[in-house]
Amino acid sequence: MATETSSSSVLHQSLVGGGALLIGALMAYGATFIPSDAGYAGVGPNALPWLVSVVLMICGTWLIWEARSGGYRAMETPSGAAQGDWKAVAWVVAGVLANAGLITVVGFILACALCFTLAVRGLRMSEGRPGGDLRQTVIDGVSGVLIAAPVFWLFTKLLAIQLPGLTASGWL
Repeated sequence: MATETSSSSVLHQSLVGGGALLIGALMAYGATFIPSDAGYAGVGPNALPWLVSVVLMICGTWLIWEARSGGYRAMETPSGAAQGDWKAVAWVVAGVLANAGLITVVGFILACALCFTLAVRGLRMSEGRPGGDLRQTVIDGVSGVLIAAPVFWLFTKLLAIQLPGLTASGWL
């Protein structure tokens, strides 16, 4: 357990708080563009973004205060590798970007299944295990479909929330 906080550590810890504060401020700015017309129970669509932005700004301010008043107290030495596994991160990021880029082209189910497949490969690699061969990739893809399809049907059929589909029938 570290008892003395170096100026470098204070700076890094303050930057984390500043990042949370900045993200909260950007979210608050973005929330100003969302209409505030009251919906169900008098809550408009901008209520949650405002709540999240305020909580993020409170957390950011608190983190900065903690860093400046002695550092994160009772912080244990971190475990794990000294450096991040950038190949594993790249697989996860590729999955998220593929989902964002393809969701309106191939539909929610297939885009989410692809995201799942790529992210699981990255997470396996982050544990030091092989990413997976063709057989494992197919299993991951099928698992992704089995997770995404019920979510799609729940949102589109039960909750009547429109998600991008592959066909006009609304089932894929």
